Amino acid sequence: MWCDNCLLVLPLRAGAIAWGVVIFLYSLGGGIFLLQYGQYLFFLRPEWQIYGGIGMGVMGVAAVSIAALATRSYTFARAMQFVWPFVIVACAIRAILMIVQLNRGKDKIQWECDNGGVLYWESAAHNISSSPPMPSGLCIVGFPAINTSFIVSLLADLGFQLYMFFLMWRFCVRMIHYSGMKGPFGNGYYA
Repeated sequence: MWCDNCLLVLPLRAGAIAWGVVIFLYSLGGGIFLLQYGQYLFFLRPEWQIYGGIGMGVMGVAAVSIAALATRSYTFARAMQFVWPFVIVACAIRAILMIVQLNRGKDKIQWECDNGGVLYWESAAHNISSSPPMPSGLCIVGFPAINTSFIVSLLADLGFQLYMFFLMWRFCVRMIHYSGMKGPFGNGYYA
């Protein structure tokens, strides 16, 4: 027996679109933050660019998922159902690496805060840009708050992505389920 409303917080299609918009927006914000200010938190050359790029990739997958749901496209919805697990695995690996690297660089972050938000000297020696300057809010809240916020936000990101994968899967199943129905629901009077 099919359960069409199992684990759904909102109506399936409209709720999945709204969920996708939330993922799109916070991925856009997080990707831009990492691409602009990542050099103050992560100290290997392309590291923050990779993390920000993955965030932008998640934003792209969310945008295609929104379009697939909005147009009721089974083909694109099925493609996104295939893509989301790879995105989730990549984001899980990214989350682990970001947390480890953030903890590894806590002394460098503290040095930057103690020196007025100047880029760490090793990074500056490698010609890494110090523009725009480090946001003063990062130094005000301190490293424990930054670390906790990164951990919570990365875990929430994974949870949101898992639920989006579930919504895409549920949408595809519902489309298959309803495509096989004929006539009045019951004994197929118009079959």
